[in-house]
Amino acid sequence: MQPARRIALDVILAVRESDAYANLLLPVRLQRAKLSTADAGFATELTYGTLRRQGYYDAVIALAAGRTVDRIDAPILDVLRLACHQLLSMRTAQHAAVDESVQLAKTVGSNSATGFVNGVLRTITRSTADEWRKRVLGDLDGDARLAAEFSHPLWIVRAFKAALAAEGRDSELENLLEADNVAPRVSLVALPGFSTVEELDAYPSPFSPVGATLDGGDPLQLEPVRAGRARVQDEGSQLAALALSRARPVVAGETWLDLCAGPGGKSALLAAEARASGAVLTANELVPARAELVRKALAVFDPAPEVWELDGTTIGDSHPDAFDRILIDAPCTGLGALRRRPEARWRKVPRDVAHLSGLQSNLLDAGLKALKPGGVLAYVTCSPHLAETKVIVEGALKKWGAAVERIDTPAVLSTVTGEPLDLGDGQHVQLWPHRHSTDAMFIQLLTKV
Repeated sequence: MQPARRIALDVILAVRESDAYANLLLPVRLQRAKLSTADAGFATELTYGTLRRQGYYDAVIALAAGRTVDRIDAPILDVLRLACHQLLSMRTAQHAAVDESVQLAKTVGSNSATGFVNGVLRTITRSTADEWRKRVLGDLDGDARLAAEFSHPLWIVRAFKAALAAEGRDSELENLLEADNVAPRVSLVALPGFSTVEELDAYPSPFSPVGATLDGGDPLQLEPVRAGRARVQDEGSQLAALALSRARPVVAGETWLDLCAGPGGKSALLAAEARASGAVLTANELVPARAELVRKALAVFDPAPEVWELDGTTIGDSHPDAFDRILIDAPCTGLGALRRRPEARWRKVPRDVAHLSGLQSNLLDAGLKALKPGGVLAYVTCSPHLAETKVIVEGALKKWGAAVERIDTPAVLSTVTGEPLDLGDGQHVQLWPHRHSTDAMFIQLLTKV
């Protein structure tokens, strides 16, 4: 049995059984197994590709098996999904995909289950990928057809559709859904004052002045990354932090707050920016385990910024008018990062949006209370869902009235990037995977008059 397939199955089992995160677990498993570069790449594509396309593969499996997938033992269904990805989306030899999948089934199921796996996969191999696509889509149309074809839950398709329509980009829905199913390249940030883009032996990022992009390989092979002087970070996240730190010239002695800092990537970039300009950053993270991740991310600094473990919704009351700049990277559904967190699309449900939007509103209100008059606040989410972005900002503006104003965020970001990003109208920034090759970050700068 090829180790790459075993690792992929183990990670997928852990994702389903233990709510593990594939992007955290898989690198650990690959490092322990010491696979060749080719085998590690195969395991990575198997894992992420299977998770991304899970909904579509379930439709194929149901047709081939003659039963709904909820009537198939969960571990055996995971084996079938892995095999489907090899047979329908990769160039794996059919006999290898089928034979090794049967061997995998023996490790997680009974003898009868292995016969079932063999029969289903033999049925799938008798038709081409295009023939299966036609069968799955059948008479579907509209949003339901897009949900099936691009393997997204229907509610997410509709949320993306509404968000794009609000930006005047109605025609781009298929492009966005397709981009979510393409593995992103590794994006790096060179922390200012600690490393440079030139040191990273990578391509300069299109927009971030401190970003770089790897074609492939393990970023930990780069000394600045191993030393913590550079780190893996999506370019959209870099732009969110830089929009705040470079919104206006920094006055030495400014106090900055990262209100929801875990796991610490944006905190590290803000700390580097603050250090270079004489400002002081404080990071806050309520969850102790995530607060420890923030401390590790900031360990490269001497002295390291202080990390609080306070309820962010109370900081406005305990620290009113205290900070010159505040970043609120609010907890959200993460729908903007489905390329990087492939299992997230199957974990989130519509009621998560309602739960999170209340928290987001409370955090933004607390942040505005903690902001000094004349200060700058960045409200950021890694989700384009309107209920987590524009609706939250509009609610805060309505509550605060003339005391709070928008800052022209696209104009600020154009000074950071050195060129316009084709962001459309409005004073907020909405980045998109299919347009900017970043996560779908929403950024709105606000000031307290």
